[in-house]
Amino acid sequence: MQYFVQQLINGLTLGSIYGLIAIGYTMVYGIIGMINFAHGDIFMVGAFSALIVFLILGALFYSVPVVIALLVMMIVAMLLTSLYNWTIEKVAYRPLRGSFRLAPLITAIGMSIALSNFVQVTQGPRNKPIPPMVSQVYNINGVSVSLKQIIIVIVTALLLALFWYLVNKTSLGRAQRACEQDRKMAALLGIDVDRTISITFIMGAALAAVAGTLFLMYYGVIAFSDGFTPGVKAFTAAVLGGIGSLPGAVLGGLLIGFIESMWSAYFSIDYKDVAAFSILAIVLIFLPSGILGRPEVEKV
Repeated sequence: MQYFVQQLINGLTLGSIYGLIAIGYTMVYGIIGMINFAHGDIFMVGAFSALIVFLILGALFYSVPVVIALLVMMIVAMLLTSLYNWTIEKVAYRPLRGSFRLAPLITAIGMSIALSNFVQVTQGPRNKPIPPMVSQVYNINGVSVSLKQIIIVIVTALLLALFWYLVNKTSLGRAQRACEQDRKMAALLGIDVDRTISITFIMGAALAAVAGTLFLMYYGVIAFSDGFTPGVKAFTAAVLGGIGSLPGAVLGGLLIGFIESMWSAYFSIDYKDVAAFSILAIVLIFLPSGILGRPEVEKV
């Protein structure tokens, strides 16, 4: 039982990171019906931004409290990734918004490759490690819970609550939901659709940057290729939970994290990705719109 609970905690931690990335996928898809496949690389850029800030802080100051260092890393990473995503949306996606459906998808894949290669050229192809930022571990009845795991879960819960409030209780959220239902009618009613979509991309990038910072803190290493696999798994989580639903994105992320953790613990770690995608296929057979997703209503 202690081993089982330990794997639950590990899965909760990993799933929280996936859930933060998945929210970006589900927000963009909910408004413009597009899968931003460059989102995983935005997550990777956020992790590298946090790494650079950490190195600068270490070079300028002899000692910086961990809380302050993490906050500065998150804020700078959020600003940089928001700028990247805003630029990508304005330059690469907006001109293709009225084009055929495959054009934005192909462009998103191209932007993903461009970001990955840009980081590879500027930062090098090798893994970039950092010293442990948080090393406290608490032992509770034979179960080890590290402080960094607690931080990840708390930050995920707070951000989910904040974004749920923004989407459901603010004028920006009403504009986003109006654009999701009918962009033309929203524009006729005075909503700035382009501005709303740009803000949505910025919000998704900020969450990806937080996830990248937490990923760097948790694993202590990052590489230019680390955007692809977490990005695909986060997209899987968004689809599993019901793409277009914020709680569904986090729920899907947690499920993917639990599946990977349990499969690695009780079966073969080599097939944990196969297990996650197999569960996705099984769920979608019986729930095509995902666990919390709403079935699409075709407009006539």
